[in-house]
Amino acid sequence: MNTQLLKLLNRDSRSSVKDLSAMLGISEEQVRSEIAEMEREGIIRGYKAVIDWERLDDANVSAIIELKVTPKAGLGFEEIAAKIMRYPEVESVYLMSGVYDLNVVVKGRTFHEVAKFVAKELATIESVTSTATHFVLRRYKEMDVELLGDGEDERGCYSL
Repeated sequence: MNTQLLKLLNRDSRSSVKDLSAMLGISEEQVRSEIAEMEREGIIRGYKAVIDWERLDDANVSAIIELKVTPKAGLGFEEIAAKIMRYPEVESVYLMSGVYDLNVVVKGRTFHEVAKFVAKELATIESVTSTATHFVLRRYKEMDVELLGDGEDERGCYSL
């Protein structure tokens, strides 16, 4: 497995095979072959654009939800994580160490929509014992891409 190739694709998945070949010092055919193999093996799971949603007029609201969960015997956290990740509002689900068990990233049109989803869907799942919702106010970096642009932070400085 070519980890250098993976790092280059992670940085910019739109890099051409020709450019990747030149950066790695291997043939274009070898680059194609290695990418195809890593896709078959499930190492490369997909390709995605990083969108700065704040630049759109109809920007969505994101929240990070901490869930405490009672796992079922023999199934661990897998069953509950699989159920949660099927919701279209859910962007990511992570098993965590520490105070809470699952970290769930949720997207909705409004704060109210996200809060309603947490209250009516996530909090009512049988294994979920508590939730804590943290709304994302601004994204500065996502998936290794800096999102700080020309715009100022409208919240200003309020420290004393």
